[in-house]
Amino acid sequence: MAGLSAWFWNERFWLPHNVTWADLENPAPGVEYPKAGHLFTALPLALGIFVVRILFERFIAGPCARSLHIHQGAGRRAQPNAVLEKVFTSITKNPDSRHLDGLSKQLDWEVRKVQRWFRHRRNQDKPSTHTKFCESMWRFTFYLCIFTYGFQFLWQSPWMWDTRHCWYGYPYQAMTPGLYHYYVTELAFYWSLMFSQFTDIKRKDFLIMFIHHLATVSLISFSYVNNMARVGSLVLCVHDASDFLLEAAKMTNYAKYQRLCDFLFIVFSVAFFITRLVIYPIWVLNSTMFESWAIVGPYPSWWVFNVLLLVLQVLHIIWSYLIARIAIKAILRGKTQFASSPSGMREGDPVFLSIFVQ
Repeated sequence: MAGLSAWFWNERFWLPHNVTWADLENPAPGVEYPKAGHLFTALPLALGIFVVRILFERFIAGPCARSLHIHQGAGRRAQPNAVLEKVFTSITKNPDSRHLDGLSKQLDWEVRKVQRWFRHRRNQDKPSTHTKFCESMWRFTFYLCIFTYGFQFLWQSPWMWDTRHCWYGYPYQAMTPGLYHYYVTELAFYWSLMFSQFTDIKRKDFLIMFIHHLATVSLISFSYVNNMARVGSLVLCVHDASDFLLEAAKMTNYAKYQRLCDFLFIVFSVAFFITRLVIYPIWVLNSTMFESWAIVGPYPSWWVFNVLLLVLQVLHIIWSYLIARIAIKAILRGKTQFASSPSGMREGDPVFLSIFVQ
């Protein structure tokens, strides 16, 4: 294990040339540098956030949903049938004509009745509009609060106004309480989203979302360990800037306030395009790729970090295209639709509205 640990924490990978872990072990009195052990604080905090989410959805979001006439609504349930349930859980949720004919003969049912049973059974596993509204209200509240905190913190930070401060004195940069709380809270939130996937109704984008949350957790943790938290805070703020607008649009869609939904979706789209296609590459990527090269110089983890940020930019371009396509369809159709599919999109549309955050 000692050999594996030494290999993983190789100084020549994580740190700039001529810097060692020993150099960071004894900072001046009152100064704290980031350490990997700090990240473990996010785990109990994630559990706390998960509990707060449950209480929020039950005692705040739930009553709000009912006041907007969005009720639990049990929906039509499939009648109990051991044979069909076994096929549904162990073979297929969408039987083809061969399976349908065989089940029809075995149960002495009409094929249409078998099809109807499977449709009702699939719908049982889908979250209700009430559930989706409560989830969106929780995310809206968190994203708005964390964006407000992050923007207020960065407003008072020199690297927001001159991104070269992200690299002056690197890696001997103190981890301030404000930056630490911002980073760990964001990390804990995405840990909580990973936890909740195993307790929520399982959706068809489960694996995609799990990979997304895992990638987000990894990128936040990676930037913290090698003390790129200053530029990391800029990345977080840029991404948080539009996320709460999407959740607001989804809430108004569930509440059937279509005009307000359309307006919020337009505002979200504009905010997304500006933050992800303009501010992010000009403000963040320019700093991580060029300013850091001039001030600090490249080293292995620097290359990894920048490659990950470039991949993120490619995703921004793809998602922007998909948003534009949704917007054009909405204009032609006369309204924005987030649909009833588990991911919040119409069947057949790319599953992206639930994954392009962060």
